Amino acid sequence: MPLRPRPIHLLSVVVALCLLLTGAQARAQQANPGPRPGDAAALERMAMDFLQPALDSQLAQGAPGLLRPEVVLGQLDTRLRLAPCQRVEPYLPTGTRLWGRSRIGLRCTDGPVRWNVFVPVTVKAWGPAWVLRRPVGAGSVLTEEDAEMAEIDWAEQHASVLASPDMWLGQQAAFALQPGQALRQNMVRPVPAFGPGAQVRVSSVMGSLQVIVTGQALGAGLPGHSVRVRLSGGRVVTGTVIDGQTVEVQL
Repeated sequence: MPLRPRPIHLLSVVVALCLLLTGAQARAQQANPGPRPGDAAALERMAMDFLQPALDSQLAQGAPGLLRPEVVLGQLDTRLRLAPCQRVEPYLPTGTRLWGRSRIGLRCTDGPVRWNVFVPVTVKAWGPAWVLRRPVGAGSVLTEEDAEMAEIDWAEQHASVLASPDMWLGQQAAFALQPGQALRQNMVRPVPAFGPGAQVRVSSVMGSLQVIVTGQALGAGLPGHSVRVRLSGGRVVTGTVIDGQTVEVQL
């Protein structure tokens, strides 16, 4: 009756890989044979197990149940000559974000020489997103006909994906957009309520009295954003755009 294989633990796999890369100290000057295909595959599986809890937590915060993670593990630099180690500890470097290109740390905590190396890792997050089906010129207002749903890697870029139509419909293209691009936060902006030079009403409250005067906008007015206005007397004030005709100034 064939023997059943024993479970392989992450620690033993990492130690085996390091020894394979370096050999014993007496053979430190010999050529590095590099990892065998089977070892690389085993390390990738174990690294996925090691990263999974943190990765699940991060994805749950951003889009619970929506994204399908994929981890692509790189290799240690084959030029490394690492001393033998009795205990190798894998860890995530401080500030590491499991999103796009990242890295895993491996450090020797029990050996004649303490060393610390990094393995590159790419974390992908596959999920549905709105993808442009046709070109959209800079400044054009996006409509339903401009985009369709498709699966993309959310982690391919740092800018957030606009997963809901109300996040981009009626918005203005910040620059020229091309078919196949997934709509992200940096690609759109609100349509200005008015442009530079427009005559607007400047509203302010003084106690129980509301004062409204007219002025000239010195920039484009985006609803909810600040804009500078020159009043008729020459004074320049800064207020919040309420609508296409009104700017509110706090006194």
